[in-house]
Amino acid sequence: MNLHLEEVLAGLEKDGRPGLHNKISINWIRYNQPNPSPSSGKGASWSEERLLYPASVVKLAYAIATEAWIQKDLIQESDEIRRALKDMIVYSSNDATGLILDLLTGTTSGPSLFGDRWLAWKKQRNLVNEWLKELQWPELNKINCCQKTWNEGPYGRERDFYGAGNENRNALSTAATSRILEAIMTNTLISPPACKRLQKLLSRSLDLTQRKANPENQIDGFLGENLPKGTQIWSKAGWMSQARHDAAWFSHPQSNPMLLVVFTQGRQLANDRVLLPTIGKELVSFHLGMQRS
Repeated sequence: MNLHLEEVLAGLEKDGRPGLHNKISINWIRYNQPNPSPSSGKGASWSEERLLYPASVVKLAYAIATEAWIQKDLIQESDEIRRALKDMIVYSSNDATGLILDLLTGTTSGPSLFGDRWLAWKKQRNLVNEWLKELQWPELNKINCCQKTWNEGPYGRERDFYGAGNENRNALSTAATSRILEAIMTNTLISPPACKRLQKLLSRSLDLTQRKANPENQIDGFLGENLPKGTQIWSKAGWMSQARHDAAWFSHPQSNPMLLVVFTQGRQLANDRVLLPTIGKELVSFHLGMQRS
């Protein structure tokens, strides 16, 4: 797997992507059972511990936290929370994400704060980070999930919270993202019913008609674009001016599941609509070939 991954990256770098190896992080895991348990797969990786700005992939962390808060009665389940959770994952709505993070942390956006009010606000806004630490997963060391996602950018106390040099931006690695997605897909985080609800939101249609009707479908330009017929995919993509990411779980009638998380950085790769689909196609095809052999 490592050899094949290196060959794929080398070919993509030669194809007009100089320095690709320094601008990409990958986690790739193949499972030997149709219903795998956590950490039961075999994997290959590239710079899997590198912390990068996750764009909308951070919404996975906020989604699992929402289910945990509901289970602990820290927030009351409602139709509006379910609507926001759906829009955050299915449509990657930044407005819905803002509401979810406000509910999780008891904070709101607004003008700059000072003194004790500012200290209290910052402490509250880090509640998701504190909960993630309680999971005691080594992959989650040093990650940062405390910021809203934006269409244009933060203002007021939200901008202050980023720090003068944006040093407090959200940060995830492909290893951390893989651990979160694997836990959701193996029904081992929060509770099986909670995982099933999240899986339903993460399920993506590969139907061309549906994709054409929704240009922001999180398939085209991402890992799921060129998959073999019959493949199912559950995924969460992230895209902004300096990043194009995807985290996906694949299933095919002729194989066991496969997990793939790819993060890229830099304007060139953010605008590259071929890179992630090529990686997805190459690694899924390899997985199916190994399964048949």
